[in-house]
Amino acid sequence: KYMKKSDKKIGKEKTNVMRVLDAKKIAYNSYEYEAGETAPSGGEVASMLGLDPSRVFKTLVTVGASKEHYVFMVPVLQELDLKKAAKAAGEKSIEMIKSKELLPLTGYVHGGCSPIGMKKQFTTFADTSAEGFGTIYFSAGRIGHQVELPPKELVKLVGLRFADICVEK
Repeated sequence: KYMKKSDKKIGKEKTNVMRVLDAKKIAYNSYEYEAGETAPSGGEVASMLGLDPSRVFKTLVTVGASKEHYVFMVPVLQELDLKKAAKAAGEKSIEMIKSKELLPLTGYVHGGCSPIGMKKQFTTFADTSAEGFGTIYFSAGRIGHQVELPPKELVKLVGLRFADICVEK
């Protein structure tokens, strides 16, 4: 159902995320899925690729009371707890940035935002659940593209930190 970058029939151009990973010589798998005009939900992406949604992470961009920006990665079926996020970042409060601010700030569109290759590197956190997986999946920087790599590579690449940041279910 999904296609790996090694499949001959893909030949599509690489995303910025893939170019960064290639340049840093970090091994990864890439996957493509059909996407229409609007980005599918993270749960739909996991389903299309036949993946466990607890291993598929969405990338959320926030702004703290200090006006600093932070990036949070949470499993696609979970929600970011803004109080826990603020605590993790050492902020009084945190809120999601407005959708129209995403592209100018990060270089990415909604549904194609990746923690790798943003215009500026922001402090980045992933939910602690990511530590329990050998690899996780997240946007490759373009709608229709995902990459898979070990969380420890994100620690090295973007200074990823782990924190309990999801809303309790």
